[in-house]
Order: sequence, then structure tokens, then C-alpha cells
Amino acid sequence: MPSPRVLVVAGTHGNEINAPWLLEQWQQQPDLIQTHGCEVHPVIGNPEAYAKGCRYLDRDLNRSFQPGLLRQAGSERNPPSQVDREVQRAIDLISRYGIGGIDACGVVIDLHSTTSSMGNSLVVHGRRPADLALAALVQGRLGLPIYLHEADPDQQGFLVESWPCGLAIEVGPVPQMVRHHKILTQTRLALEAVFEACSDALAGRARYPNQLVVHRHLGSLDLPRSPSGSPDAFLHPQRQAADWQPMRGGDPLFQKADGSCVPYEGADGLVPVFINEAAYAEKAIALSLTHRECWPLSYEWTEAFQAQLSAG
Repeated sequence: MPSPRVLVVAGTHGNEINAPWLLEQWQQQPDLIQTHGCEVHPVIGNPEAYAKGCRYLDRDLNRSFQPGLLRQAGSERNPPSQVDREVQRAIDLISRYGIGGIDACGVVIDLHSTTSSMGNSLVVHGRRPADLALAALVQGRLGLPIYLHEADPDQQGFLVESWPCGLAIEVGPVPQMVRHHKILTQTRLALEAVFEACSDALAGRARYPNQLVVHRHLGSLDLPRSPSGSPDAFLHPQRQAADWQPMRGGDPLFQKADGSCVPYEGADGLVPVFINEAAYAEKAIALSLTHRECWPLSYEWTEAFQAQLSAG
């Protein structure tokens, strides 16, 4: 029986330093992380940014895997010296670890940390059946919430979308550029749960939950801004650190400098995530809105996942 081939990417954002530290520890202590028989290829996603302690150099690597962008960068009219460094890194990663690469992997896990108070979660991009099956297995083992990100024209080109199967793991809260033992431990446990899920699914012994609970992305909200474009409010104290807690119309959302409240005016029951995420300030995102949904487990998902693992 072939071993599941899993690409583990840490440091996709160079100022998220816990997962890269964990991989470096793993190199020194091979027994640190139990792989459950998976063939694992650990790699630092953006080593140049990681070395400088910044999120990225030219552009966000986790938005640089857009097919059109990669095709344009790979054309003869664009020599490497004129291509954004993150786009070139995306091309290099796909060339080596993507389909047809010398170290081709069928599954990718992208490790991240968050400054928001949403704890630990899984992020799935779109509704590929194999992704949903893997997410269901990990959710069944660890009980982590799933953020389903899809249909957002302003946020595209995510790393995991360039592999046949994959998901991102968010662990937090932790400030950027701070290593924390709890974050390291939780990242390791989540990673081991993924390896165990892959191994069990390939061997036909996986025990799937009856349903998958997802929080489907609907859109994002920015801070209120002055005519000059600068923020003129902040997250209301009752909304700060309230990730995963449903909102109702009229709930306090933002607070202005004069103390006045800007209420939430959307539909009742929507669930905010990534509240006040530090990295999203540059993207004009104060929080994202989701809808909680329960989906029955599909045979199509499990079959697709096992087929992908069998293919290598």
C-alpha cells in the first residue's frame, strides 16, 4: 500500500513564526511529530520573508497562486527578475511539489497563526470533495470549527488550491513574531490529526462523522472611515474577542472616538470570524461574516479523498 504524500507548508507568511519553529524542531527531533506512516515533505513557504520577520516581500504569497497570475509570470515576456518574488516562489513550489513535480504531493497542509481570538480552526477553500472529507475527519477528531472560504472576488489565489487536496490550519491567538509553547503544541496536535486521518482513510478504516459543520464565508466588513480614508472607529468592546458568537441586528459593532456606537445592521445569526486580525488591516477587513451550516457527510467526499490518497 502506498504512503500518503503530504506537503506541510509553514511560514507562508514570514511573521507567523510558530509553525516554522515547529518544523525546525522536528528536523532536530524526528520523533517529535508522529506521521502515522505518511510521507511528509515539510517546507518553509516564504523563507526570505521569514528570515526578515515580515509577512511578505512584494505581495502576499497566500494570494499569489492565481492561475492567471502564474501563467503571466511564467511567460517568456516576464523574466524572473521582473516577477514578484512571492509569485516566483509560488511557481517554484508548484514545480517541485505539485502534480508532475519531482516531489509531487497529493495533499497539502498550510500552517498559519492568527492574532484574533478565534482559537484554532480549519480553513477550507471551496467545496472540493476530498477537502471536505479531510476536514470532516479532522473536525471529528479535534472538534475544530471550519471556516469555508469561497466566492470572494477580493480574496483569491490561496496556496492550498494549487494541490488536489488540502486545507489550512489556523492556530491562535498569538501576536505576530511571538513564539508560544501553547501555539506550538496545538499546531503539532492538529498536524498529527491530519496525518492520522490520511493514513486511516487510505487503509479504509477511517471513521467519519455523520455531518460536517461549516461556517460559510459571506463577506467582510471594514472599519468606518473618514472622508480622508483613515479609520475613525474601532471594534466595540463587546465585539472584540467575540469570534464565533452570532450577532443580531442592533448589536454594538464599532465605537467612534466620541464614544458613540455604530450598530451591526446585517441579518440576525451571522457569525463573525477573524475579528481584528492584525494582518487584515492592510486588506481593509475588520472582521468576516459567516453563516453556520450543517452538511450531511457525502459518499462522494470519502471516495474522492481515498482515491486521491491512493493516487499518491
